[in-house]
Amino acid sequence: MAMKVVRWLVLGALGAFFLLPLVAMAEFSTRGVDGGRSLDSWTSILSDPDLVDAILVSVQLAVTSSLVVLALLVPTMTWIRLRLPGLRRLVEFLCLLPITIPAIVLVVGLAPVYAWVDYFVGDSPLTLTFAYAVLVLPFAYRAIDAGLSSIDLKTLAEAARGLGASWGAVLLRVVVPNIRTALIGASLLSVALVLGEFTLASLLNFDTLQVRVNLLGKRNAGVSIAVSLLSLLFAFALLFLLSFVGRRRGTVAEEG
Repeated sequence: MAMKVVRWLVLGALGAFFLLPLVAMAEFSTRGVDGGRSLDSWTSILSDPDLVDAILVSVQLAVTSSLVVLALLVPTMTWIRLRLPGLRRLVEFLCLLPITIPAIVLVVGLAPVYAWVDYFVGDSPLTLTFAYAVLVLPFAYRAIDAGLSSIDLKTLAEAARGLGASWGAVLLRVVVPNIRTALIGASLLSVALVLGEFTLASLLNFDTLQVRVNLLGKRNAGVSIAVSLLSLLFAFALLFLLSFVGRRRGTVAEEG
């Protein structure tokens, strides 16, 4: 009984710790000029075309970065586990290396590269996909590595190959369904990081959500707080979706 009370007290304290800033953000963003309540800050989000464009750019970057990282890591990590296990430590080191490098240092290294990217490809904000893919690589790697470690990959692959499946079919019809939760987790981490990233976009002169929020904060704090709260709620919704998918998969597995 005492442990149950302590558990609820800890959960309540953590809930208050995380919820109070959100409540404060909601209160501030709905504060009217006359002291009452107003939704002007929220309704003005859609009336600002630059802000809407920045939101769409960030969402597109989040999607493309997640797809690029998954398309790069899943086949590579699967092949290394099956055929080149001696390279596993080297690949792990390379994938985790970006987390040890500050974003400002990454910008210094990426700025000359993006000078050529702008010259050959153009100055579209979607070219940030390559930089963001590097940035989210360590987090996606850990999530996918945990998923691959939870299954008997070699046995599944050999069984599929013995039944005549190609390597592409093994990857898409055997590996991906068995690590679905890990892939969703990697995608969620990628989306959350891209939506909250400011340094790379700002120093490379791209107009993304966080860059626009920073500019709005200098002239209209209410709108910037409303947009920040909206992005946090979006991330929480994705987290809830992840837990729901994982729980549903576990229920289906138990019934099977």
